[in-house]
Amino acid sequence: MGFKTYTCPIAKECGGCEWLAVPYPIQLRRKQEWVERLFEQVINEDAPEVQGIVGMDEPLAYRFKAASPYAPGPSRKQRHGHGRAHMRSGFYAAGSHRIVRCESCLVEAPGAREILNDVARVADRLSISAYAEDRGTGMLRNAVVRCGYATDDVLLTVVTNGRDLPKSREFVRELLRLHPDITSVVQNVNERRTNAILGRESRVLYGPGIMHDKLLGCTFEIGPTSFYQTNPSQTERLYQLAIDGAELCEGARLLDAYCGTGTIGICAAATARDAGINNVQVTGVEQVGNAVDCARRNAKANRLGNACTFVRADATEYMAKLSSGSPEARAFDTIVLDPPRAGSTPEFLNGVVRLAPARVVYVSCNPQTQVRDLAILRTAGYRVSTLASVDMFPHTKHVETVVVLSRKLA
Repeated sequence: MGFKTYTCPIAKECGGCEWLAVPYPIQLRRKQEWVERLFEQVINEDAPEVQGIVGMDEPLAYRFKAASPYAPGPSRKQRHGHGRAHMRSGFYAAGSHRIVRCESCLVEAPGAREILNDVARVADRLSISAYAEDRGTGMLRNAVVRCGYATDDVLLTVVTNGRDLPKSREFVRELLRLHPDITSVVQNVNERRTNAILGRESRVLYGPGIMHDKLLGCTFEIGPTSFYQTNPSQTERLYQLAIDGAELCEGARLLDAYCGTGTIGICAAATARDAGINNVQVTGVEQVGNAVDCARRNAKANRLGNACTFVRADATEYMAKLSSGSPEARAFDTIVLDPPRAGSTPEFLNGVVRLAPARVVYVSCNPQTQVRDLAILRTAGYRVSTLASVDMFPHTKHVETVVVLSRKLA
């Protein structure tokens, strides 16, 4: 019996699911083999437990965050003898800013793409112009839909090239009529000539302006600019690997670096509490002020306000201060880090070495920069004890890894 494959009418133009035609078991095998080649020296020298890649049972409808750019399209005069522009929406074609129209997407949560397309249709009917990036003119730039994985919340963020969204009340009212499941609508303002989707200013048009979701039984607040993993079911598996690797015990102190809204640290503290492991203390470090405020609210919502402390600071600067003998320095049993794709910094990693925690758990969305960073820790006396991979984005080449390191015995 052959492997099951999936088809999409715009797969070649969109390019987002570059491995869609590859049977899923073969995708997983390729990723596992790539990780093992990348970590070959580590595997040969440290002999870690290399776990099999964690795939999905059904690699469809896993993206609970979806987005669309908007642009002017062919005029209605060209199409129907009228004179008003028709808005384009969909995905950028691979390697370009040409928009490929999409009616539905195999990997997005059900209903998300319909909302994004109706944003264009409603805006078009209300004569809200689309953003023309070559000229920097027009109003509607993008929209982002976040859907709850474990809740029914739906947060729609519309990104505009200016603060004054024409007919905003009619716009929201019509979208809610078409999609009554939307629980919040937020306008995000981005007037910069940039490829970045979101700007710095947001205002609520409908609802509370946030949504909530759950991971590993913990509730998290998500705002329009919050970082929150796109594939929640695989995120739970990723975080569980990190928590298992931390091996929390009575009175353990854990540092959660690059913590965002506190998801890993809060899940770790809740896991320990529910297992009857007492007095675990988590310190989260994040440089984005809104994320730190959100992390504190998340800890309180999960009844972990006494177990979790969040500090607004650049992770590298915070680590340098701690490891230089600051009076604020604490002994950490475990340090968990989940840096951006660029990886961590030598200064941060050398600070980890000076603090000398028994365990380091490194979660990475870019195994190539992770391997680079591991060299610093391994040279300083740590060995990789566990290497695990998680398939966060089926049908792409992307893979995430969790590495657990422990200090070598003298």
